[in-house]
Amino acid sequence: MKSYTKKIRLVNKYVILALLAINIFSCKEGKTEILENQSEELASFPDIYEFGFKLNDFIVKRDTIRKGDSFGEILERNRVGYPDIFQIANKARDTFDIRKLQIGKPYTLLCAKDSLETPKTFIYQPNLEEYVVINFSDSIHAYTSRKPIKYVEKTITGTITSSISQTLDEKGISPMLTNLLADQIYAWTIDFNRLQPGDRFKVIYTDKYIDDTIYAGIKEVKATIFEHKKESFYAFKFVTDSVKGSYDYFDEKAKNQKRPFLKAPVQFSRISSRYNLNRRIAYYGFALRPHKGTDFAAAVGTPIMATASGIVTESKYKGGNGNYVKIRHNSTYETQYLHMQKRKVKVGDHVKQGEIIGWVGMTGNTGGPHVCYRFWKNGKQVDPLKEKLPQSEPISENLKGKYLTFIKPLKEQLDTIPFEKEVSDEKPKDNLISLNH
Repeated sequence: MKSYTKKIRLVNKYVILALLAINIFSCKEGKTEILENQSEELASFPDIYEFGFKLNDFIVKRDTIRKGDSFGEILERNRVGYPDIFQIANKARDTFDIRKLQIGKPYTLLCAKDSLETPKTFIYQPNLEEYVVINFSDSIHAYTSRKPIKYVEKTITGTITSSISQTLDEKGISPMLTNLLADQIYAWTIDFNRLQPGDRFKVIYTDKYIDDTIYAGIKEVKATIFEHKKESFYAFKFVTDSVKGSYDYFDEKAKNQKRPFLKAPVQFSRISSRYNLNRRIAYYGFALRPHKGTDFAAAVGTPIMATASGIVTESKYKGGNGNYVKIRHNSTYETQYLHMQKRKVKVGDHVKQGEIIGWVGMTGNTGGPHVCYRFWKNGKQVDPLKEKLPQSEPISENLKGKYLTFIKPLKEQLDTIPFEKEVSDEKPKDNLISLNH
């Protein structure tokens, strides 16, 4: 009986083992099929390239530099030993200082498709365009590169209802275009604080894209026309020195758009009180109280700019003027800026046109936040809005012919663009300028 029981147990043992083997084999077959299907599915994906690598060949890990992160800690978290980290850092130091990783900047690890997901390449992006590659898959080497850039030429037209910034904002255009038009191109010829409803403009500009899809702002304004008070102001960008890369904006007659003085010391404000030698104020019993400045109303803290380059001759607090700065520009002209919240410059400083010299406040005798802008010519205060100020030098004669030839097709293109009121329902098309940079 014992012998029979022993045989039965032995048979059961072999049956169980056989069933286990069949089960394991079946599982393996099923698993293999799943893996094969996954491989086929992955193989059907289009190749994805970034940073010059085929990402399909790696396990890709993306993150940003966090507080306390270092190059060594990032690699150690991903199973790279310190001897290897030291060697990698040492070899890469001539290309990139790994101590300069900035919090919030993105990085990417390309890892092998093994069980340890072993890191092979570290990629750091200090900005949208540039990236640093530290490759340690075989030999260790490091280099910097840039992502491909595409430029798309665009055109826009608009009609002013209240302000240039509002008009462009309603069209979904980057605020950068407002700044380019107001601060760089027309800062000397059009007072954007005094635009009128019905003023209109046309602009040919170039947008910048990284990797085809990442919008990186406006690269440049190539040409524009602004109709202000029924007068047309053309502006064309022209490189005057190809070696230095310097450029200026000139009109259709090759006159420089720049002037010795900006139209206003603050951006996008309004004139609350003009130069008026016959002003009478009710508070003082309508006594004659001449106003020898032009008041630009703006919020407290608004930057105040020097309207022209010069030397600071006064920077102090005094009575009704409050905090103020005075600048001598040459032997003929001086300007003064009153009621500042705070002054940024001191006596003897040389300031450039457009440089911030202080901030709008309410110091001294003032009923509200503004800057009182005063203007001297030959020691006498005058109205800068009525003064015929000198113009900048036109383009040099040896470049004038080249310039006029250069702008001819641009002007024709600009002139054929209909103003907003004439625009049809058709959507404007973008023009591809360059695929790579």
